Amino acid sequence: MLEYIPAAKLALARDPGRPFDPPGELTRMRNERPLERSALVDGFPIWVVSDRARVRAILADPRFSIRYDVLHLPGGGTMPPAHPGDLTGLDAPEHTRYRRLLTGEFTVRRMRRLTTRIEAVTEECLAEMERIGPPADLVQTFARPIPALMICELLGVPYAERERFEADAILLTGGDPDIETINAAGAALYEYLSGLVAAKRANPADDLLSGLTKSDLTDDELTTIGLVLLGAGLDTTANMLSLGTFALLQHPAQLAALRADPSIAGSAVEELLRYLSVVPFMTRTALEDVEIDGQVIKAGESALLMISTANRDPGYFPDPDVLDLRRPAGGHNSFGHGIHQCLGQQLARVVMQAAFPALVTRFPGLRPAVPPEEVPLRHNAVIFGVERLPVEW
Repeated sequence: MLEYIPAAKLALARDPGRPFDPPGELTRMRNERPLERSALVDGFPIWVVSDRARVRAILADPRFSIRYDVLHLPGGGTMPPAHPGDLTGLDAPEHTRYRRLLTGEFTVRRMRRLTTRIEAVTEECLAEMERIGPPADLVQTFARPIPALMICELLGVPYAERERFEADAILLTGGDPDIETINAAGAALYEYLSGLVAAKRANPADDLLSGLTKSDLTDDELTTIGLVLLGAGLDTTANMLSLGTFALLQHPAQLAALRADPSIAGSAVEELLRYLSVVPFMTRTALEDVEIDGQVIKAGESALLMISTANRDPGYFPDPDVLDLRRPAGGHNSFGHGIHQCLGQQLARVVMQAAFPALVTRFPGLRPAVPPEEVPLRHNAVIFGVERLPVEW
């Protein structure tokens, strides 16, 4: 048993020189003791779950809660309950109500229409990157603008207002250590989205927020849903694009395979999602005593579900530490599992399937502008990635 679990260190850390791999200690735990009872720094019990089967079992088990207010925080105390509309912190039946309404808006027709815009936005970003010339920071020129603009498309942000919206969105999700800056960006976005909801009620268009105004959701709920979609969709996709490009640059044979055959983009995206695990862990809290393999997770105790090691489980993935863009797709946990599986996962896939092939074919000489050890990593962010990725071509 570990003496304590500093979650930021154990779950977010990457070993020196191995930025794409889970930390060695977690890998050893998965191989030797995949269900391990430990404690937070204040002595409160917590369970570390690190293999694929157990992670998926807990994610699908309604006896485990995602609610903020039942999660014990290091140092004591809990978070306030989720705001109405924040389905990422709600269990059934509240979660079910929001999920059902939102699922109806993520239609195949809307995804197809967004695909055309994603391809156009990607080309615009790549053209601007080429105009500026090397060296360029791929995070600022490519990885962040594309998902930010797609969130604008999804929510129906008017074109003339996108620059301000994108700037605040990036401040809110970009890991800025200045809490006052983050709070100011969050307040500005809430105020903006509140006004946008009112505008959609008055003059609905063909976008997600307009569609939801026909439901029984309040303005407050709609505004919160807009913030949740922004937070869940921007930072994750942006870091997948930047960290994914970094991984491809460090695996030139795989990059060459994607450039030679862009039709493998679907399996390539699934493999990068599995291999990188930019959301390295998820948390659930037991609502009642739950027995797993002869051990009891007691009511009120939380479990850290290590997505990064579950996605490298050799019991399910052959040669799991090898990046293979032609690996048969499926089975990873990067979008979660069960009723809380990521609602916008298809949009994220569409973005990455368009962006990665476009980047590597537009710039056949793409290469890092600095040694890999000089690429700054987001070690303390809940969503893993790179702070900057200087490239040239």
